Amino acid sequence: MNLSPITQRRLSQFRANKRGFWSLWIFLVLLGVALGAELIANDKPIVLSYKGSLYFPVFANYPETTFGGDFETEAEYRDSFVQELIQGTDGKAGWMLWPPIPFYYDTINYNLSQPAPTPPDNVNWLGTDDQGRDVSARVIYGFRISVLFGLILTFLSTVIGVTAGAIQGYYGGKVDLVMQRVIEIWSSLPSLYILIIFASIFTPSFWVLLFILLLFKWLSLVDVVRAEFLRARNFDYVRAAGALGVSDPVIMWRHVLPNAMVATVTFMPFILTAAITSLTALDFLGLGMPPGSPSLGELLSQGKNNLHAPWLGICAFLSLAVMLILLTFIGEAVRDAFDPRKTSL
Repeated sequence: MNLSPITQRRLSQFRANKRGFWSLWIFLVLLGVALGAELIANDKPIVLSYKGSLYFPVFANYPETTFGGDFETEAEYRDSFVQELIQGTDGKAGWMLWPPIPFYYDTINYNLSQPAPTPPDNVNWLGTDDQGRDVSARVIYGFRISVLFGLILTFLSTVIGVTAGAIQGYYGGKVDLVMQRVIEIWSSLPSLYILIIFASIFTPSFWVLLFILLLFKWLSLVDVVRAEFLRARNFDYVRAAGALGVSDPVIMWRHVLPNAMVATVTFMPFILTAAITSLTALDFLGLGMPPGSPSLGELLSQGKNNLHAPWLGICAFLSLAVMLILLTFIGEAVRDAFDPRKTSL
């Protein structure tokens, strides 16, 4: 694949920023671990052998009757009775391969040595929360939800913001004037109060929160894209394309948008961090994900309510701090890569 000289220069400048380059790789590794969370933290075996046949409980649900039990409901693999059915009384009839963390994010450990929350030990590596759930499992799943939520919100807000800014900047005149007044009115609305109102009307969920935050997040890119389109629409090659009969959507997409994307791409990592922070804040206030969902904000709230269990707040804080620091470093590297004034050594 042949890259243009500009793309090669940008990649070289990105690699030259060692802090951002290695932050990207660390973040990708952490994201890969979070995306495969079911194979790392789960209360079901990854694979088990029963009477010479292999079963994969992580990917499929098997009733207890499959292993000689009495109930048609899904087998509870942590139950000693089910384990004896699979492995036999001597433990040699079958076998089960468990994930490194044998807890799902909502699995309650009923075999605690003291009332929850319990400190870290060799079973619960980061301890348990005030409901007896494994903190390490909830951190992994909460990291995944936060990143996926932030990525989806960043993508959608970028599409809407770039489209609105492009229409404003390219057509100008009355279109720009009317849209600018609408955006000013919309941006002046108290977003926190509106979020509280929506949260009281609708049942909080991943997609409801995404829609509510999207109502305001797209505004962050409009001004940048509008300014780029206002500047680029008077370039000679843009006017020449219009004189040759090229349609406005084609001109905007092929000739003007690439100039605006330079500023847009540099802002996207910071929009992502803001989206993750917004979700965490809503979860901390109790206006975010449904109760029981793995959430770093909910873990922070538990740390505030259980000051005698400092590992709760520390785990949530470190998870958020590492995530946001990595994304900030990546954003700085992207900004340097698109800065024409900088050259890599």
